[in-house]
Formats: sequence, C-alpha cells, structure tokens
Amino acid sequence: MKMRTPKTFVLAIAVAGTLAGCAQWNQWMAGAPMMMVGQRVTLTGDKEVPPVPSGAAAASGVVLVAPDHSVSGALTTSGFAATAAHIHEAAPGANGPVIVPMVKDGENRFVFPPGSKLTDAQYDAYKAGNLYVNVHSAAHPGGELRAQIGG
Repeated sequence: MKMRTPKTFVLAIAVAGTLAGCAQWNQWMAGAPMMMVGQRVTLTGDKEVPPVPSGAAAASGVVLVAPDHSVSGALTTSGFAATAAHIHEAAPGANGPVIVPMVKDGENRFVFPPGSKLTDAQYDAYKAGNLYVNVHSAAHPGGELRAQIGG
C-alpha cells in the first residue's frame, strides 16, 4: 500500500471541501425562492418618446425581477433634479402606463418599495422586452431619461 504525502492529503481535503461547498451552493440555489434576474440599466434621453436632449442628465442602476414576479433594485441620478421614477409598460418607441412606482431614497436615488411585484401579464411583457424604466423631472414631466428592461 502506498502512503500519501501530507501535501496530497491536504490537496484531497481542499478538493473535497470545494466540491461539498458547490453541492451545498447548488442545493441552496435550487430551493432559493428569490433567484432574481438582474439587469444593469443606463437611462438616456434619446430613448424617451419623443426623444429628450438630456445634456448632463444621467441615470443608471439595477433592476431585478424574480420568477415570483417581485421587483427590486435602485437607480441613481445626476446632473438634474429628478422628481419621480417608475417602470412603465410599452414596447420600444411607445409610451405606456406606470405599473411599478419607485420611491425617492436620498438626494439622487430611487428604489422599489418592498412588495413591488409584476402581474402575470406584466411579467410576460418584461420577458418580451416591453417594459421600461424612466426618470421624470419638472422640465420633462413625461420622462427625461429611459431604458427598456427585460427581453
């Protein structure tokens, strides 16, 4: 019988621990109720309908949508005084109604309130790329910056 060296033994323990960790991670992920699909967004004025010359106005963030249709995330703005932010339902090039409002959380930040959720039809629109997030201002109450989400 061949004796294993301490280095081989340590390596075997490390590999076994890594594999066990992967198995636990995969098991946790399979049962995780809140596995979300996140999307980084950069909002621009040229995506608004009609397009808005945004100048120094900027907004970006992350929108997360879970399979249970819950929505979370945040947007950060700069270069203008944002008054509101929302998710709307409409295809690119069209305007649509507000379906998920965001709340202001600081000077230049908007977040989705706890419990924000899409309906089944809205979730289907999200998967088709027919939702958008936009930020409004006093100068552009219909929306100053926009980005499509989903798809």
